Amino acid sequence: MPEAPQEGSDFARLPHESVHRLTKPLAWFLRIEAVAAAVLLFFTIAAVGLANSPWAEAFLGVWETPLGLRVGSQEFVRSIKDWISDGLMTLFFFLVAVELKRELVLGELRHPRMAALSVSAALGGMAVPAALYLLLQSGQAGEAGWGAVMATDTAFVIGCLALLRSRIPQSLRIFMLSLAIVDDIGAILVVAIGYGHHLAWSALVAAAVGLVVVRLMAHVGIRSMPLYILAGISIWFAVDRSGIHATITGVVLGLMTPTGRWVSDERLYRILDRVVAHPAGNNNEGSGATQDRQSLRLAETAARETLAPAERIQIALHPWIAYCVMPLFAFANAGVPLSMGDLGDAVTVAVFVGFALGKPVGILAFTWLALRLGAVKPPELDWKLLVGGGILAGIGFTMALFISNLAFDKSLINQAKLGIFLASLFSAAAGLTLLFWVTRQKGRAL
Repeated sequence: MPEAPQEGSDFARLPHESVHRLTKPLAWFLRIEAVAAAVLLFFTIAAVGLANSPWAEAFLGVWETPLGLRVGSQEFVRSIKDWISDGLMTLFFFLVAVELKRELVLGELRHPRMAALSVSAALGGMAVPAALYLLLQSGQAGEAGWGAVMATDTAFVIGCLALLRSRIPQSLRIFMLSLAIVDDIGAILVVAIGYGHHLAWSALVAAAVGLVVVRLMAHVGIRSMPLYILAGISIWFAVDRSGIHATITGVVLGLMTPTGRWVSDERLYRILDRVVAHPAGNNNEGSGATQDRQSLRLAETAARETLAPAERIQIALHPWIAYCVMPLFAFANAGVPLSMGDLGDAVTVAVFVGFALGKPVGILAFTWLALRLGAVKPPELDWKLLVGGGILAGIGFTMALFISNLAFDKSLINQAKLGIFLASLFSAAAGLTLLFWVTRQKGRAL
């Protein structure tokens, strides 16, 4: 076994980096989310502005343009907006599921008593808003929209927390991130179960066979990303034809993504010990057939495989989701003509109450219940911070728009979107104000 590199060398940093497999991905994730919130906000404001401008008809009409393909008797045609919502958003849910699995295996959620706090808070943050909404909309035209008030927008919440920087403890960021991830998974399950259509069992069986094939590919050691992408696309089309909302494909495949490493640090060091920086001699120069160049290729593969597939996928996919998919979704869906006459509409009020009141009440009530039943809360995460975080969770923007498109008919969708906007603005302003005040009071006490 080769000796470990000496501390003074550049190579000494690699072992140091490897012990930060939990903290570095989390910090990286939070940084991207913070910047993504600003990008998302820009495209949201742009969409609302264009929808209320002289170009509104052209802007809103372009998203309804049909686009698709035909394969034999099968036709896959839908509007650009639907391709974004059903296709690209599958990648978003895939990323959410991958992050959830990493948290369950490597992160805070691997400790049952710690996980109980975030999971319970997320359940309360879904159940209470839905109950309040149903209470206000029972027997009315918007009753089916109860699922729209259940989800928290991860990017905007993390972006708001980023404004507070070091004023708040890291435990609050981890708590809110874990809560939002569980929340998103819950929301997509609601979409799959509550807003699906009649099941086509043959397509569902085809999707199940596809999932078995993916599992077998991983079991036998296939690591070709294009093959997995092809299998994932095939499964998506099968699920889409089955009557279940196709975005559930992303959740299932994300939870199937391995979190274990193929190459250990010890094996990597042994392989690196064989590497020669500059191949000696001129034999077969340029052919790539020398033993030294083969060792370099082996080292390249080994270095890549010291990261688990879940971590590699997250690193590769997260910036595209944060800076392209989510802003594009907001640009296509956030455009709503604003009317003061809609402020008192029953659906608008129900959505606002569900988010602005139901979210913090549900999160705090279920957090208290979890603590009573044995869950563990970090000591620095006091109740004032939890109240601020609970209010911020009322920002339900992206997922709320996503579910609203499925839950409401065209006569109610604008009222629902207005309620989502107002609740998100109120929750952001109230939550940040409270957290600024709490951290300022703590600073004075110190």
